[in-house]
Amino acid sequence: MNRIHALTDLSAREAAEQMARGELRATEYAQALLARAEAIAPFGALLHLDAAQLLDAAAALDASPRPAPGVQPLRGVPLAFKDNIDVAGMPTTAGSPWMADHVPRRHAGVTQRLVDAGALVLGKTNLHEWSQGVTGHNHGFGPSRNPFDSTRVTGGSSGGNAALLGLRAAPVAIGTDTGGSVRVPAALCGLVGYRPTVHRWPDDGLVPISPTFDTAGVMARCVDDCVLVDHAVAGGPLRLAAMPLMGVRLGVPEAYFWEELDPPVAELARESLHALQTAGAVLVPCDLAEAGALFQKGSMSISLHEILPALAAYFARHERPFDARALTDAVASPDVRPLFERLFGDSAITPEAYAHALHVLRPRMQAAYRDCFARHDIAALVFPTSPLTAARIGEDVQVTLCGRPTSAFSAYIRNTGPAGMAGLPAVSLPIGLTRDRLPAGLELTGPEGADSMLLALALGVESALPPAPVPAALQGLNGG
Repeated sequence: MNRIHALTDLSAREAAEQMARGELRATEYAQALLARAEAIAPFGALLHLDAAQLLDAAAALDASPRPAPGVQPLRGVPLAFKDNIDVAGMPTTAGSPWMADHVPRRHAGVTQRLVDAGALVLGKTNLHEWSQGVTGHNHGFGPSRNPFDSTRVTGGSSGGNAALLGLRAAPVAIGTDTGGSVRVPAALCGLVGYRPTVHRWPDDGLVPISPTFDTAGVMARCVDDCVLVDHAVAGGPLRLAAMPLMGVRLGVPEAYFWEELDPPVAELARESLHALQTAGAVLVPCDLAEAGALFQKGSMSISLHEILPALAAYFARHERPFDARALTDAVASPDVRPLFERLFGDSAITPEAYAHALHVLRPRMQAAYRDCFARHDIAALVFPTSPLTAARIGEDVQVTLCGRPTSAFSAYIRNTGPAGMAGLPAVSLPIGLTRDRLPAGLELTGPEGADSMLLALALGVESALPPAPVPAALQGLNGG
């Protein structure tokens, strides 16, 4: 194992602890990640990288006294940020060439908290244009490519994060999740993705889709790094013990969430349930079909009505003029353009439809979740994160699910979207590779505000599942 490989395999917590003990220099670690980032450039993970700035920041840390234990728990760890999250002095394009000249003067709230915790900025990652897609194929800047098969998508919209993490060019990446944009690419690329309870993390400085649904979130290669980042951002515990699974009740919502799964995904997911049972978990059948139906009925009415006012507010924050028509005309991705065209004229969501979805349908969905958790006395719901694995690049509009053509957007967010609409915390965990050597994921959805419990449970589930898969492409990068 060469030195670069050894360093890039470190988790964020391992790297931070080695630097805190003086066993690893921040400069050496940053150099290893930069070398790996350069090697994986064809995978389309990064949109912006300032190597000199990163190395200068790392050198400054190396030359300064180390803080007291527990202070700045991410000190010296370079993180990547999805390019719809403001990082002062770096462009925030939201995946649109139309935004190429937009360079924020201040950090987003989540960026600032991570920097305050000692983290460094590696760069800004590729994403589906305006975060309005689920494949990670950006037609303006090029696609993010799946670490397990470069001809396939990463999933989106936080696709660049997944490519970067899967190929070990960063230990952690910060994304956003409206209806699944952290969890879907995590599932399709063999990673962990954590969406916090909505508003647990600060949302200022995020290019928005829907303030009701939007939240920043974290992608990593292990649950423990999600714990560490949540501590830095939201003040959760610095460490969590894995929850023992013996006697833990997990809800299995067979209707909707376990329906119409591609057979390879269904096989892995059922094997995962068996592993959880073997570890002592109690699987409890439950019915949440109402939540799925309410998501299908109301989610787009909320997000499509909120996006233009939310974007106008973001532009006002940066003292930039906002022209919705010019933005729409500049959209490069053929699957995204129709979504923006629906914002104008007779196709626009009416205030009445929006109010009904926000004040009637969403509360009904939230009540359905609360009732399900309470009635069955379950810690979390468990189901496949995505009904299918990664499609081929170019299959942006339509994919094949269970042998039938279907909407790519609807298929990939079918299972992740309800938690987004309800504002609930969720974690996607890798569950292995299909016979085609493609990853799949298992989602845990928890009650509102129960983030630390959910992360502790995820640690327990992670220990009961097979180790996360490793992309074959790493062998060449590691000299193997």
